[in-house]
Amino acid sequence: MDERRPGLHPAVAEVRLAVRRALTTLPSGATAIVALSGGADSLALAAATAFEAPKLGLRAAAVTVDHGLQDGSTDAAAAAAAKAEALGFEARVVRVEVGADGGPEAAAREARYAALRDAARDTGAAAILLGHTLDDQAETVLLGLARGAGAASLQGMADAAELDGVALLRPLLAVRRSTTRAACAAEGLEPWDDPQNADPRFARVRVRETVLPVLEAELGPGIADALARTAAQLREDAEAFDEMIDETIEDIVEHAEAGISVSAPALAANPAALRNRIIRHVVASEFHQSLTRTQTIEVARLVTDWSGQGPIDLPGCRARRVGGRIEFTAR
Repeated sequence: MDERRPGLHPAVAEVRLAVRRALTTLPSGATAIVALSGGADSLALAAATAFEAPKLGLRAAAVTVDHGLQDGSTDAAAAAAAKAEALGFEARVVRVEVGADGGPEAAAREARYAALRDAARDTGAAAILLGHTLDDQAETVLLGLARGAGAASLQGMADAAELDGVALLRPLLAVRRSTTRAACAAEGLEPWDDPQNADPRFARVRVRETVLPVLEAELGPGIADALARTAAQLREDAEAFDEMIDETIEDIVEHAEAGISVSAPALAANPAALRNRIIRHVVASEFHQSLTRTQTIEVARLVTDWSGQGPIDLPGCRARRVGGRIEFTAR
């Protein structure tokens, strides 16, 4: 169905349609928070939400997170909030302290998501809208490939997820970054260009500015779309695996003293891909820790290559073979 009307710019129409589809998942009367940095992606998202939310009986607010990581961040955050208010939003700016764990990008992301979650709780919002685009998805997949991170990372970002009971919606995951810029230009909105988005010290910037353009030039156009399709396909596979794990785990897992145990013969009877996922799932759900592939394979050897080896120290827990079971206990 063509959503364009006479005089409506195609980019504006595309962004509005994407946002409308996401907002229709919310109940009438709910509040949605737009995470607004002031950049083109989030500004186009905010403008489309301001247009679509009232038509669906929804309230919308905007939250700008000031990470305080560069000179002028306070002014940039205030300018973003002013743009939100001009669009008709209730707007707030939240200043956060960014830690050092996991590197600057990861620490800033953790602080940002915590601030958005708290803002959603304060306002009783049902959802947080994020402005990630298809280009962001492609960059995420490529970074995952470079790290050898496996399917869990390569499936990229979900268009709908949950953060401590609050829905996370990414309406623009099928929209190109060039489209959000065109939408802002068509609506007379001037986005803020974060200097860090052009800083080559960050791996994501190097992927965006150097790696993807080289791939496009050498392999032909459509690389970003192909990477995004790969993420979607892997997410479908992951969902199928999750269903299989849920069905399997009820029969093979038992509670143990200070932990949990899994039947070794049952693990051995499963294909390696499912066995490894069960091991990771058990540790994540019981001890809230993530295992690397190397750690997962070492635990799997307690099943497939058992020769009396001792316990294996893992993040937050210890795994050992006891008779016909693999026990995971807190450290």
